[in-house]
Amino acid sequence: MKRRISSALISVYHKDGLEPVVRALAAKGVRLISTGGTYDFITGLGLAADRVEDLTQYPAIFGGRVKTLHPVVFGGILQRDGHAADAAEASQYAIPAIDLVVVDLYPFVDTVQSGADHTAIIEKIDIGGISLLRAAAKNYASVLTIAHRDYYDELVELIKAGGTTTLQERRRFAALAFGEVLNYDEAIADYMTEQAMADLDLEAQPEAEEDEELEDLNDQEPDQDDDLDDEPITELRYGENPHQAAQFEGDLAEIFTQLHGKELSYNNLLDLDAALNLITDFDLELEHGQVCCAIIKHNNACGIALAQDGLTAWQQALAADPVSAFGGVIAFNTTVDAHLAQAIDGIFFEILVAPGYSAEALEVLKRKKNRILLELHAYTPQAWVGRAALNGYLWQDADQAVETEADLKTVSAKAPTTEEITALLFAARVCKHTKSNAIVLAKGTQMLASGMGQTSRVDALRQAIAKAQSFGFGLQGAVMASDAFFPFPDCVQIAAEVGIAAIVQPGGSIKDQDSIDAANQAGIAMVFTGKRHFKH
Repeated sequence: MKRRISSALISVYHKDGLEPVVRALAAKGVRLISTGGTYDFITGLGLAADRVEDLTQYPAIFGGRVKTLHPVVFGGILQRDGHAADAAEASQYAIPAIDLVVVDLYPFVDTVQSGADHTAIIEKIDIGGISLLRAAAKNYASVLTIAHRDYYDELVELIKAGGTTTLQERRRFAALAFGEVLNYDEAIADYMTEQAMADLDLEAQPEAEEDEELEDLNDQEPDQDDDLDDEPITELRYGENPHQAAQFEGDLAEIFTQLHGKELSYNNLLDLDAALNLITDFDLELEHGQVCCAIIKHNNACGIALAQDGLTAWQQALAADPVSAFGGVIAFNTTVDAHLAQAIDGIFFEILVAPGYSAEALEVLKRKKNRILLELHAYTPQAWVGRAALNGYLWQDADQAVETEADLKTVSAKAPTTEEITALLFAARVCKHTKSNAIVLAKGTQMLASGMGQTSRVDALRQAIAKAQSFGFGLQGAVMASDAFFPFPDCVQIAAEVGIAAIVQPGGSIKDQDSIDAANQAGIAMVFTGKRHFKH
């Protein structure tokens, strides 16, 4: 639901870009509440503002370490709309509601990189700001959270457009805020761990333990007489879990150059494999000027979109699941420029892979020291794929089938429109790369949600519907792709209930006609491809 911004708590370290924000808020009659230097900045512009100290009736103490940590402040942020008990307590304790929280955290990373001493670094660990962000993001149902100055321009647009925000907008900014918190805390954890290791002189011990594990692994490997003997072997930190030793056999330098960040892990490589295989299926779209962005988490796309520019593709891919995107792998088939880098920088992610980066983009993205940046040279999916199973190995042709319009056979009374065909082909390609049982929902060339890895196709569909709706997507007019046929008409009936307009599936069930009949009854267009895409 829409909510008007009536009051804003602003507490920022950097004042860059803040003036347009506070002027836009003041022009809408928004009450401004601020702290210390932020208050001085706002009032210095000739604008009215209230001090946090006047709100709490308590001064900043301990050299400014404690300013906003007070029940009146956090009560104002965390009180729930439409909650009678909250409203009663807010009235009893004179706690005004706060609709917008704007925070720019203390520059911890910059302070570490400046070579400052330990005391100065510790003083740049933000406590109040982090707490404000967490509280506001938690209560996104009522509060808009702006966690970095990179989002000021978008905030000004929202204010000038009417000063109201939708639930979907507040949820997206909440997700970005939690990502900023995660990134910030990760940097602190890295620094404190280095300090602790130095204190205990244990820096070499983990490496020694890993070396012993890898030696054990080498002892267990069978002799190999095939061409793989010539491939370089990279020792990885560990496998899927820290107690598992791992190696990679192959030449990663043929595929990409690592420009920044920590070493790649076993799970990183699996997600990269999934990301590159997925976007490769959309390479031909570049001929039509369409850019692909995919966000991978646990080998599945939690977001993917095609658009005319990288920023739009990123925004649409992220919108599908901004929560799962944290800690994921982001892949582009286009160069990342500074504008796109600024947008991506607001989220915590493990890896970004793209065919190129502008110098300005690298300057932005390298601010996070552990963030892995890869420059893609070329990638050709392997013709054969295999895995260990039982007391041997399974090998098969890679699934390189990519459906085109010529592969679509209309089996329903209603044929899909030109726009629906575009969406169906897009959804089918994404579905091919999604763990079975799989359902993908899309509009145009944007994935809205997917259901994956379920033991029931109905469960996969319900999962996809619930996820799409949770992130504010309406499904009226959307399309649905299934990686395998429907043995019963239930999935078609469920799809009809939420407004799905067209379905693509391989067909091949002895009860195909039941699903066709259900589609006809609901006025849904259905096409068969004749190709199943199980992915176990």
